[in-house]
Amino acid sequence: MRWGPIGLPAVLLGIAALAAVTQPEAWVWDIPDTRRGMAAALVVLLYLGACTAGAWRRRSRNAVVVPAAGIRILHASQTGTAERIALRSADQLRQAGVSTACAALGALDASALETGGTCLFVISTTGEGEPPDNAFAFERGAMRTRPDLSRLHYGLLALGDRGYARYCGFGVELDVWLRDCGARPVFDRIEVDRGDPRALRQWQQALSALGGVPAAADRVSPRYDRWRLQAREHLNPGSVGGAVFRLVLEPEAEAPGWTPGDLVEIRVPVSGETVQRTYSIASTADDGRIELMVRQVRHPNGRTGTGSGWLTEQAPLGADIALRVRENHGFHPPPADVPMILIGNGTGLAGLRAHLRERAQLAAAPCWLLFGERSRRHDFLCRNEIEAWCAGGVLARVDLAFSRDGEPVRYVQDALRAAADTLREWIAGGACLYVCGSLHGMAPGVDAVLREVLGADAVDALRTQGRYRRDVY
Repeated sequence: MRWGPIGLPAVLLGIAALAAVTQPEAWVWDIPDTRRGMAAALVVLLYLGACTAGAWRRRSRNAVVVPAAGIRILHASQTGTAERIALRSADQLRQAGVSTACAALGALDASALETGGTCLFVISTTGEGEPPDNAFAFERGAMRTRPDLSRLHYGLLALGDRGYARYCGFGVELDVWLRDCGARPVFDRIEVDRGDPRALRQWQQALSALGGVPAAADRVSPRYDRWRLQAREHLNPGSVGGAVFRLVLEPEAEAPGWTPGDLVEIRVPVSGETVQRTYSIASTADDGRIELMVRQVRHPNGRTGTGSGWLTEQAPLGADIALRVRENHGFHPPPADVPMILIGNGTGLAGLRAHLRERAQLAAAPCWLLFGERSRRHDFLCRNEIEAWCAGGVLARVDLAFSRDGEPVRYVQDALRAAADTLREWIAGGACLYVCGSLHGMAPGVDAVLREVLGADAVDALRTQGRYRRDVY
């Protein structure tokens, strides 16, 4: 069959427009949709725009025609959000009869893209515009070259947070690189600010245009289980810093499994609505309960933070908690025979504690903990557990840095620098580095010391090999 001047992309958009009008709820993932008519109208406008552009496409020698073959979906994900969107996108296209393959961006090199075809990229940004760990190898390898990607058609979803200076930094960088190498976008880059539902609907509409029909399965919202707030303990009374609480949550039914490094997403009630807050799990699945370490945020006007205030102060003991476990593959543990260097500050100890609790139950290789806080007297979180792990051989070494205890001021990165020789020995012995805690201050400070002691190339190699992992916020 020979298509007319509007072309296949416009026809598919037309199908999408009809579907959006008749089934607008099919576009929504995890998002309450109160403006379905607006979404449908947007797709209709996209269709009309495609019709208008049809005549121009006839005259263009470089017209973009989306191949009818399968579509690859590549994700760059730090905490699992981009990966989940990529997997759902693949499911939506498969249900529309489109062959798809889904993989981490870091698993490819430039030659895999030179073959052409259609690729969709779901790209997160970490830190101040950096690539996620599972895309670091691609950024340092493929993106430092200029392959011929003129046969590649692509679409790109960039996830970010406008609170950071380089909003969607890595997604923008990848988009510019693809265009510079000759790849041709099938739609403009879509940017998502902290899960903005409008931008996600725009992505779903683009998928529907590629696949021809929407996927009904994507109407299903994620399941939140019922948990109960069983206990709340103030861990640092007298501290000059924000109050830190240990929270114990017990399931109403059988607890789901999770792996050290995983996260929880909690629904917090706010003025008749709900917002989501994410926290590191500080316990293991064998514990049968989820433990969190939450610092209470207090604003200058005296108000507490939305999530932290509710969990640490407003929710009564016994309150129902709507919670779901989120996999965080990028912070899962290495094999038990691999030594671990665990580095963190403040409530970042939560993500490290889960690893240590699991290691205490295994015949595992030793761990080294470097932890920083304000004062030993008030802020030595989990002191009894840490001392017991030292006595039991789970921890072969502990280095502590309390920044308010005397001069000169000493942070966790300073403790790491002072142990440079030991650091080199552990890395030479195959140890993995796990960093959890503050994105500003601690995490870049630790990274700078690692590069100073080990060398930049060695640190980059550790990230590429999956031996340097971070959960920072």
